[in-house]
Amino acid sequence: MTFKEIIKKFIPKFLLRGYHFCWALIGAVFFACLPAGRVFHNKNMKIIGVTGTSGKSTTTDFITRILEEKGEKVASLSSIRFKVANKEWENKYKMTMPGRFVIQKFLAQARRAGCKYVVLEVTSEGIRQFRHKFINFDCAVFTNLTPEHIESHGGFENYRNEKLKLFKVTKNIHVINADDQNAKYFLDIPANKIVEFCMEDAKDAGIKLNMEGEFNLMNAMAAISVARAYGIDDTVSKRALEKRPKGYPGIPGRMEIVAETPIKVVVDYAHTPEQLEAVYKTFKDENMVCVLGSCGGGRDKWKRPVLGELAGKYCKEIIITNEDPYDEEPMEIINEVAKTAGPKAQIILDRKEAINTAIKLAQPGEVVVITGKGSEPWMCLENGKKIPWDDRQIARDALKNR
Repeated sequence: MTFKEIIKKFIPKFLLRGYHFCWALIGAVFFACLPAGRVFHNKNMKIIGVTGTSGKSTTTDFITRILEEKGEKVASLSSIRFKVANKEWENKYKMTMPGRFVIQKFLAQARRAGCKYVVLEVTSEGIRQFRHKFINFDCAVFTNLTPEHIESHGGFENYRNEKLKLFKVTKNIHVINADDQNAKYFLDIPANKIVEFCMEDAKDAGIKLNMEGEFNLMNAMAAISVARAYGIDDTVSKRALEKRPKGYPGIPGRMEIVAETPIKVVVDYAHTPEQLEAVYKTFKDENMVCVLGSCGGGRDKWKRPVLGELAGKYCKEIIITNEDPYDEEPMEIINEVAKTAGPKAQIILDRKEAINTAIKLAQPGEVVVITGKGSEPWMCLENGKKIPWDDRQIARDALKNR
């Protein structure tokens, strides 16, 4: 049993909250005392927090690109990577919002590098563990809200309330997806400036993204709305978002095109029903060979049959496989997904074999859609064991041997 597991098992919940709060405070104070730190009073950096069920990483990336196009020095932290000015490195923590010390160290690095803006992904779990504390957020962004982490939070309302806490501590700018049915809860929280956006705005803006998926237009509109709040002209935003520098693969693991011919291979992080259906709808007019599982053993079990049903509805061929089982029996997870996927589905426990099989099954002109892990660098197994992983590289190797 790991130290974290011992803490969770034996410390009462009210003391556990105090434990998380104290670590947030200690992290802030520690890095505030370092040369060029003073993160505890990080008023010289405009910190933008992006929260929601999906689209956080993409929106974070889009905001960063727009600010850089404007000529600003920017730092950003997402589930994909850390970035401080011109330096970036992969987020290997397998946590969208890493621990308090990691975040405060990152903010100290951003300040030392002279960054004017910092863009952070903010999660409900991170908020519940006070990882957002002692960070002076200037702007809060709401992308959308659908059921996720429900078992962990004890209900959808609790999940939503954790997200709302980011907006309650952010007094200056709120940027909100007005199309979302939960928007009213976020709009009710006062701020100096409230900016709303919707799909109609995104279509009117006429942005030509170099990414698949209409849903990414909403992520783009969220980023443009942040830019508008800071007085950045739409021409700068469009220029930033429509650029595709030589060798730029797009956002890692987010509708990432691994290959175009003889078959198209797409890798995406989608692991909720809404995300999965949005990906499948993008390619609904093409024959899809789909590889999926259910991310995170021991959590959100309710969505497993829903994911299987969606695959059965949209995919020509279905391969259900392993995907971060943690301490749960992998075949139990797989079977829960498979029971609603219909007769087209086959089960292949080994994820590498599943991807290889999908690429062999696909005919020229068809699409292989691999979902659930995106660009994640690890597969998480029992007893805290992690093994190096990359769906994209496995797909590339399979294409060579096709």
